[in-house]
Amino acid sequence: MKEQLVQAIADMEEDQAMELTEAMLAADVDPQEILDACREAMTIVGQRYEAGEYFLPELVIAGDMLTAIGDRVKPLLQSQTAGSNKLGTVVIGTVEGDIHDIGKDIVGFMLDVNGFEVVDLGVDVPAAEFVGKIREVSPQVVALSGFLTLAFDQMKATVDAISEAGLRDSVHVMIGGAIMDESVRSYIGADAYGADATAAVKLAQGWTGGK
Repeated sequence: MKEQLVQAIADMEEDQAMELTEAMLAADVDPQEILDACREAMTIVGQRYEAGEYFLPELVIAGDMLTAIGDRVKPLLQSQTAGSNKLGTVVIGTVEGDIHDIGKDIVGFMLDVNGFEVVDLGVDVPAAEFVGKIREVSPQVVALSGFLTLAFDQMKATVDAISEAGLRDSVHVMIGGAIMDESVRSYIGADAYGADATAAVKLAQGWTGGK
């Protein structure tokens, strides 16, 4: 059923994806296997998006499916793994002036199912809020999301605020969003940019000693 679930999510079959999720749970399939299917499906969705086969509406649908499946499955997984060690903590948010959350939510989901503690600050997040949360939870990684070009300056302001607070050396900063590239990363002063959710996970794993 796992491959069927991967295909259903990748093909935007919402009803079928939820039916398969419930069927797998009823069959006592490991909840992690369901989340692994979500991860594989999102890799396919990302590839189709990059190829111009999928657009923003498909990303919205994919995000909705991930939320629904995650809400159903993750509590079961957490009860199984209570007390287990996380790879690290990631503070994530869409920077001030930008209210897009689809990409952020997908990245947060992928980090979560790959063993990270994810602290999601939401959208339109001021630099000071990032600084405050870094002080509070001492994350290894800070992920800044932005979908609009106006996010460039606010991302830079956020990184500058982290530096001014004396916290820059304690965290790795990644940026993400469809308009991001290496030149933007350099301007902002981030450590790296993730082209998609899979890349973001690999960056976080590399910084925290994960697989």
